[in-house]
This record gives sequence, structure tokens and C-alpha cells, in this order.
Amino acid sequence: MSKEDIDLEDDFISDDLDDTEEAEKDGVKNSLAKRRVIDNILEERRLNKQIADFDFDIS
Repeated sequence: MSKEDIDLEDDFISDDLDDTEEAEKDGVKNSLAKRRVIDNILEERRLNKQIADFDFDIS
């Protein structure tokens, strides 16, 4: 193998690693976004339950 062949192969591998790292970052961002949505839904349910449990008379 010549020096140029090795350089090409190294570049190819580093490109694959960059793509993998970007995919992992996107996966983490997606997971965090889903977690925030779930947390917001749970918080809304908790608050709605507190409102329903609170006995108040408007009149």
C-alpha cells in the first residue's frame, strides 16, 4: 500500500466517526426533547389533579 492509500482510508474512517457522533448527538437531543414533553405532561396532570382535589366554592 502506498502512503496515499492509507490517507484515503483514514479519511474514510474519520468521516464515518463524524457521522456516528452526529447521529448520537441527534439521538441525545431527541431523547431530551421527548423527556421534556413527558415531564410537561406529567406536571400538567399533577396540577390538574391538585385543582380537582382542591375544594373551593366560587359563590
